Amino acid sequence: MSWTLIYYISEWVVRVLAIPVVLRRRGPAAATSWLLVIFFLPWPGILLYWLIGENRLPRRRIQRHALRAARDRMLARLEALAPHVVHPKLSPEQTTLVNLVERLGDKPILGGNSGEVFIETDQMIDRLIGDIDRANDHVHLLFYIFADDETGYRVMDALGRAVERGVKCRVLADDVGSWYFLKSLGTQMKQRGIELLSMLPVNIFRRKLARIDLRNHRKLAIVDGRIAYTGSQNIVNADYGTKDLVWHDMMVRITGPIVLQLQSIFVEDWCAESQELLDDERYFPHPEVTGDVVVQTLPSGPTFPTDNYQRMVVAAIYAATERVIITSPYLVPDAPFLQAMETAVLRGVRVDVIVPARCDQILVGAAARAYYEAVLEAGIRIHLHGDGLLHAKTMSVDRSVALIGSGNFDIRSFYLNFEINTLAYGERVTTALRTAQENYLSESTELTLEAWRNRKSHLRIFENMCKLLSPLL
Repeated sequence: MSWTLIYYISEWVVRVLAIPVVLRRRGPAAATSWLLVIFFLPWPGILLYWLIGENRLPRRRIQRHALRAARDRMLARLEALAPHVVHPKLSPEQTTLVNLVERLGDKPILGGNSGEVFIETDQMIDRLIGDIDRANDHVHLLFYIFADDETGYRVMDALGRAVERGVKCRVLADDVGSWYFLKSLGTQMKQRGIELLSMLPVNIFRRKLARIDLRNHRKLAIVDGRIAYTGSQNIVNADYGTKDLVWHDMMVRITGPIVLQLQSIFVEDWCAESQELLDDERYFPHPEVTGDVVVQTLPSGPTFPTDNYQRMVVAAIYAATERVIITSPYLVPDAPFLQAMETAVLRGVRVDVIVPARCDQILVGAAARAYYEAVLEAGIRIHLHGDGLLHAKTMSVDRSVALIGSGNFDIRSFYLNFEINTLAYGERVTTALRTAQENYLSESTELTLEAWRNRKSHLRIFENMCKLLSPLL
């Protein structure tokens, strides 16, 4: 028997054996895409599936997160937080949304907060460094990207100065998003007394993950358990090293009882990487009322039994009665998300989606563009933002719900990444977000269905090919 025949037989063995494995562990859309890859390229396809085909974490790691989740539930029941649990006056549909988010994230909605929104990278970094310089007890940073650039150096220097004053500083940086920083400046950071851990380390020979591209995409900073930053911005220069493209992010600086919930999310991720549970009272000081903003936090990721972020987004759109505005650098909708937007339009709700005219990810950008025709046919308005790269991940619903977070409106953020999103309720905060969104709209050009259908045929073919892989991206 020749080696060619043996290889040919082995390919069919791979194809046949892959069917029950993939169908058992994946949803229909993702299973179809994976089987397509494996049937065309059996051995490379099955290797790729082994590396990035599973969206589950090892049992030991899930147990660590469960330990943290138990701590979260205990904190939510503390008498210190109980007086701040509120139920704002909302429509019946939006009240249902509040209850859903509480169940999905296992965290109550809290009042007594105040927030400040930043849409300029340098302004946010300056304010963060100022808070670090005034820290008295601890600073906790959790970011997908911590870059080896001017911004990264400035934040690292501020942390170093804080350590010299006796402040405990901890940093969590994603192993993929921050790989260059971890290799180039990680040792220097540790030498300055800053505790640094890489999140979800990648090693294809000793995989701690069932899928090596499951990433921690969260952006979070906590100072003294009193101040928190969260949103879409990383610790990196606004140009991300491209020199010809400026990222437009949105971060919110929050004070009030909600900071303890955000602190608990950092503690959970720190415990997952170090097995050290930071449950000392110093990290959870008595909450202080700083304003009247009502906020919920929604963590999501593979350790949760349901796809929290996707469920929340779909439910929020179904709760809309007037208008929904979404900003996202990547728009790769799954069927329920697309259906929710289409149904909203049919109910008379105006739905606007703002995406960058130029995308920094070739395959993801092409896959997103492959959905534009279906989105436009559904009556959803697409606006191409032409001023740099719009990286803010936001959603406003009517005049009462405002979402700012780390999650894109795509399949990866819905099902694969660890994300953190915050929802604020009330006309004042929603109007503030919508003002920023309207500014993005003024810098954008609306895409028409006729113009989109007239694009070049070779682009259409490439985009549709990428669309087949969208459940894998």
